[in-house]
Amino acid sequence: MKIAIKILGIYFLFAFVFHLQLFAQEDTSVKKPLKNTVRINLTNPIFFGDNYWVFGYERIVMPNQSFSINTGRFSIPKFVSINTGDLDIQKEYEDRGIHVSADYRFYLKSVNKYDAPRGVYVGPYYSYNYFNRENNWTYTSETFNGTITTDLTLNFHTIGAQLGYQFVLWRRLSIDMILLGPGIGIYKAKAKLGTTLTPEDESEFFQKLNELLGDKFPGYDQVIKSGEFETKGSFNITSLGYRYMIQIGFRF
Repeated sequence: MKIAIKILGIYFLFAFVFHLQLFAQEDTSVKKPLKNTVRINLTNPIFFGDNYWVFGYERIVMPNQSFSINTGRFSIPKFVSINTGDLDIQKEYEDRGIHVSADYRFYLKSVNKYDAPRGVYVGPYYSYNYFNRENNWTYTSETFNGTITTDLTLNFHTIGAQLGYQFVLWRRLSIDMILLGPGIGIYKAKAKLGTTLTPEDESEFFQKLNELLGDKFPGYDQVIKSGEFETKGSFNITSLGYRYMIQIGFRF
């Protein structure tokens, strides 16, 4: 429900920006072309929390073509105030994460009135995310009552094609919206346990950890096969991926 509300808010923002563009003044004077844009991703903090931030750079290479690169910190919300009766977080260590992505854009001459970076575009993209987090958990079962240390590592690769629209307002301000970005994703995860458990307790613990990941990671349930993580504490899956985002930038 929360994700649906956030997505609805994004589309309201899209409608607002489109309305704003209709009233933006178009500068028809001859000026030096602005080929560079630096920007920040607004979508990641909305879906994944304030610790997930990404900065980008777009460069015009031809009148209707450009490339962009993006990098920053990849993170998911912290496992705070979690207590399910038999599983309670005790300590959270510092996260380590990185995001790197790139795309090449073809701005469609047939539908765009202006040259890049304004209007509708399509093109390929690649994205990589790495994340590592350590936790101490207080865990209680019929055969175990104590502390479990976990070392969780996530690696996500996604390659695909995207459709987007970029607004340019008052020449310097840009609002970039990737509206559709289907692709193929390679998803890897591994949770190492620093405590020896019985096979039954281990499976139960991984099941609860999997539920927490599903709660904190938007789209997790759509790409991870049921039962994969719960039984082994790891998965290595090739599945459908996706990409959509809103970025605000400054042109120079």
